[in-house]
Amino acid sequence: MLVATSLCVALPSAAQELISADRPGIADSSTVVGPKTLQVEAGIERDSHPDLITTPLLVRYGLTKQLELRFETAGWAHAGGHDGLAPASLGVKYHFLDQPSLGVIARVFPPSGSGIFKSHETDADVRLAADKDLSEQWSVEGNLGVAHADHDNFATAAATLQYNFSPKVNVFIDAGATSSPSSLIVDAGAAWIIGKDLQLDVSAGWGAHGEAPDRFVAAGIARRF
Repeated sequence: MLVATSLCVALPSAAQELISADRPGIADSSTVVGPKTLQVEAGIERDSHPDLITTPLLVRYGLTKQLELRFETAGWAHAGGHDGLAPASLGVKYHFLDQPSLGVIARVFPPSGSGIFKSHETDADVRLAADKDLSEQWSVEGNLGVAHADHDNFATAAATLQYNFSPKVNVFIDAGATSSPSSLIVDAGAAWIIGKDLQLDVSAGWGAHGEAPDRFVAAGIARRF
C-alpha cells in the first residue's frame, strides 16, 4: 500500500513556530523543518483484511530553510504469523514557493527489509505537494505524483481537508488514490499539539475501492528536537 502520512497544512501566522508534522493522514505537506532541526514522527497502524500491523517511522532533518532530508519506513511489520522489517526509503523535500505553498518530495527505496516484507528491487516516487489556507479555520493540501514499484509505473494522488479548532487542535478528512493497481483510501482523524514541539494524533480509515485494506486505525507521535 503506497501511502504517505501527513497532516501538515499551513497554520495561522501566530502559530508558525508550532511543530508541523507529516502525520497523520495520507497527503504530505509542502513545508520543511527548519535548518539543523531533527523531527521524528512515529506511530502504530493496524489494518484488517489483510491483517497487518506496522510501526511507521519518518525522520526529517533540515539542511536549509528550503530543503530537508527524509528517512521513511513502515518499520516493524507483522502479518499472518510473520514478523520482519518493512522496506525503507531515503528522500528529500524541497520547498520552492511560498504563495501558494509548493514543494517537491522525492524518495528512493533501495532493496531492504527482512522476511516476507523484504524488497529485492529499487523503487522510487516523486510528488508535487501544495498547501492553501481557505480561512483561519479551514485549509487544504494536495499531492500529485508518479511512482515506480514492482516493475510498474503508476500515478498517485492525495488530498486533505483540515479544520483547525485552534492552532493546536485540528481534525481532518483525506483520500489517496493510485492508478495501478487501482485503489482509493479514505481516512479521518485528529491531532493535538502539546507545547510547541510535540504532537499526538489518532486516525481511522477504509479502502473505498480496489486493492486497499478494508479498515485501518492508527495512532502516533511527532517530536521536534
